[in-house]
Amino acid sequence: MKFEVNRDVFSEAVSFAVKLLPQRTTLPILSGVLIHAEGDRLTLSSFDYEVSAQTSITAQIDEPGTVLVSGRLLNDIASRLPNAPVAFTTEDTKISVTCGSAHFTLLSMPVEEYPTLPEIGPQTGVIPGDAFSEAVSQVAVAASRDDVTPVITGVQLEVGDNDLSLIATDRYRVAVRTIAWDSGRVGSEPLHALVPARTLQEVGRTFGSASTVSVSISGTSDRELIAFHADDKTVTSLLIKGNYPPVRRLFPETVDDHAVINTAELVEAVRRVSLVLEREAALRFSFSVDGLTLEAIGSEQAQASESISALLTGEETVVSLKPAFLLDGLNAVHSEFVRISFTKTENPNKPGPVLLTGQTSQEAPATDGYRYLLQPNLLLR
Repeated sequence: MKFEVNRDVFSEAVSFAVKLLPQRTTLPILSGVLIHAEGDRLTLSSFDYEVSAQTSITAQIDEPGTVLVSGRLLNDIASRLPNAPVAFTTEDTKISVTCGSAHFTLLSMPVEEYPTLPEIGPQTGVIPGDAFSEAVSQVAVAASRDDVTPVITGVQLEVGDNDLSLIATDRYRVAVRTIAWDSGRVGSEPLHALVPARTLQEVGRTFGSASTVSVSISGTSDRELIAFHADDKTVTSLLIKGNYPPVRRLFPETVDDHAVINTAELVEAVRRVSLVLEREAALRFSFSVDGLTLEAIGSEQAQASESISALLTGEETVVSLKPAFLLDGLNAVHSEFVRISFTKTENPNKPGPVLLTGQTSQEAPATDGYRYLLQPNLLLR
């Protein structure tokens, strides 16, 4: 095999191919990147039986062929090459990479032992890349990082005819975002796909600049698969098996009591006041007609408090919330103002979860379909 390719294009393609490779694998063959040269196209692929990535770029190909090379090493090399065309040749088990005055010799891996990439099913729907990327960033932060319960380490995609909902929870909070999408279907049965959150976050970042992203959900009950495709790039992932908890029912239909606050002001106040907190401690939030007061009781040596403006509708309320979880929701609101709504419980002395939604002004609710439900801690005594 012999080809020449633009350095920046090649480096970006290699970087994409290795992003989802595991840091460690029991099978060294799965750490490789498969490079296939034919015609004027260079195709780079990676696959570890759970996630695959494939991209195609233009190259001057003098001798077609296929080679398998260590993905991490090739990425390290490609990202540091000088500004010159990259010449790539193979001879037996040796690979030669030359760029300007830099020259590398690598050993190839056995192509015949590499697994076949999964086949992609028919298109399920199409979604704008920027809207998809924003929705993923808003929701995935709420997915659990505890592998003890794999089903909540994923993001649940609920597919309708004209909209797509993304849902994530870690038991302490629930994030939901609904966006419009084109399925080309009318009256079809709803589809569900539980995608690993880490994979979905990488897909969201990668395809955020694409005009549209094609999504395919396919497979059998033994091996269900989702594929994302845009701009000569494709990512596939096995879906997580299991029944996702029915967290939608936790959201109240109506909430009477709420406060509207400038999002940036609240973020800065939470960051300041929480500086004195010990790990896992909560902040106390007191909402009244005079505004919002934040209080942190860290230790005997340090306490903090701050008051900011808030427009309260309904009864005065006191809740205690973990600042890290609250900041995750505030940073995902993506609007100038945030509405914090107070839900009720059967115990009048115990506040229910608080619901965060965005607002473009103090009066007009946001319309981006984002909701973030956060369970308060017991009130600090």
